[in-house]
Amino acid sequence: MKIGFDAMGGDHAPFETVKGAVEALEIVEGEIILFGDETKIEQELSKYQYDKQRISIFHTTEVIENDDKPVKAIKGKADSSMVVGLKKLRKNEIDAFVSAGNTGALLAGGLLKVGRIKGIGRPALCTIYPTMSGASVLVDAGANAEVKSRNLIEFAYMGSLYAERVIGISNPKVALVNIGAEETKGTSLYIETHQMLKDTDLNFVGNVEGRDVPSGKVDVIVADGFTGNIILKLTEGVALSIVGELKNQIMKNALGKIGGLLLKKNLSAFKRQLDYSEYGGAPLLGVNGLVVKAHGSSNAKAFKNAIKYAAIGVQTNLVSEISEKIKSLPVFEVKEEEL
Repeated sequence: MKIGFDAMGGDHAPFETVKGAVEALEIVEGEIILFGDETKIEQELSKYQYDKQRISIFHTTEVIENDDKPVKAIKGKADSSMVVGLKKLRKNEIDAFVSAGNTGALLAGGLLKVGRIKGIGRPALCTIYPTMSGASVLVDAGANAEVKSRNLIEFAYMGSLYAERVIGISNPKVALVNIGAEETKGTSLYIETHQMLKDTDLNFVGNVEGRDVPSGKVDVIVADGFTGNIILKLTEGVALSIVGELKNQIMKNALGKIGGLLLKKNLSAFKRQLDYSEYGGAPLLGVNGLVVKAHGSSNAKAFKNAIKYAAIGVQTNLVSEISEKIKSLPVFEVKEEEL
């Protein structure tokens, strides 16, 4: 197995990316190929002891920056670490590609350089969503602001396969985000999609309201990318606010500090459950290769886990599983001009 890794992507590259790659060797098999400036990468690698047979460098001369326009950058920076990595994935020279670089560029590159799985109208970002009972998956987490019913059905199938194959959830419960639990709630798009999901072979359990998303009642949370991204970022903001205010209250007086010491282990476990770095990244499902988007501010731990989940996706043949499933569904027989 060969995992390609954009060593120049993210706010703290190449320091955190290289460190994360070295740490990932302990939990994944095969080889990690670092794409980026060879001199800078070698300088970081020199700080660590590692199996030099399992990390290699593919030198590139350009970097796609966060303020670059996505499509222009993908077309104009042919020797960037992101574009070269995506091309290698398309040619099957690597089995997966992980990047914390410009999100829009990675989405555009996934479509332009790797291509869609036949029958998929819109690829979607699928992220692990921490809940009170463990973890669910949220799809789409921000790739598609506007969708059609067939796209939401695609998201449901892809999210269900990811939850089952990669996260290990047996027969995952799938739900559609809506403003009410009743099947007649929401816009015409969501009413139509609800009826279509009822006719699939998914374990569809109906609509899920926003307040029930964090409970863990469902395993696959299906939404358009606009709604999904708001859910994700609102949850992150609320979690950070709660943790911060809890810390402020504990530190207010001596009694609170004593209580904090007694609860330290429990509070650490709670914080860890909400920590995105535990889950690493979000795969772009629906492209014809395994592309994983890591958080831009990722640290080494997050990169290590992004590589870990990419490796699991490779081992479980996630992309092939999605492709085969889509072929079997007549609802996905879409004309190219309609995509």
